[in-house]
Amino acid sequence: MKLHTLRPAQGATHKEKRLGRGEASGKGGTATKGNKGGQSRAGYSSKMAFEGGQMPIQRRVPKRGFKNPHRVEYKVLNLGQIDHLVEKYGFTEITPENLYINGLIGQTDLIKILGTGELKSKVTFRVNAFSAKAKEAIEAAGGSIEIAQ
Repeated sequence: MKLHTLRPAQGATHKEKRLGRGEASGKGGTATKGNKGGQSRAGYSSKMAFEGGQMPIQRRVPKRGFKNPHRVEYKVLNLGQIDHLVEKYGFTEITPENLYINGLIGQTDLIKILGTGELKSKVTFRVNAFSAKAKEAIEAAGGSIEIAQ
């Protein structure tokens, strides 16, 4: 076998259909596009979500609710999860950089610590937000808190 003798398997490739090339092409004068109308002409493109004149789905379905453009989304970590991370990764400090390097959050994610579970180890926190219960539990375990911006 040589490089210059390689070819695709039999039937794997097909010739391109050449439309609109006269009567001899076997596709006739309309080139299989039918007669008249925008779709038979060059440059045709239908509107986005056009359903042939039927009422489009985005107009049929009722609109509900409201999306607040100023909402702040946090990645939430509970104290029980923190304890598990300290055991698994050996963290002494919980920061966005540590969590990102270990693939636990995205680069631009904000972190909020919540108070579910219990914290057994002394850990330093530098995250974006805390719940009051989490703050109490961290200080009781001997950890320190700093709000990162």
